[in-house]
Amino acid sequence: MLKYIVSISLALAVIACGGKQPNKYAAKIDGEAIFKKYCVTCHGVDGKLKLNGAKDLSISQLSLAEKVIQVTKGKNTMTPFEGILSPPEIQAVAEYTITLIKK
Repeated sequence: MLKYIVSISLALAVIACGGKQPNKYAAKIDGEAIFKKYCVTCHGVDGKLKLNGAKDLSISQLSLAEKVIQVTKGKNTMTPFEGILSPPEIQAVAEYTITLIKK
């Protein structure tokens, strides 16, 4: 009986202390698809449309962190996507906008 209790206790300790392992089967979030669904109306497919006061994303100098904040909180007439998109989706769309910057 004592061996059983010790074994269960050790197993629970290992489970409790073990970190989450990344799920190799988790789907990658498609920032481009999210951008096309929510952002093209004002920014355009290439990020240059500038409709309704939207900025030209092809010349943006914002850092990734600044882009994440702006997508999350919005700015001026831009919709805040907090509550609409999850934080990983916001991160993915912000990362995608970097690909629109002219090299």
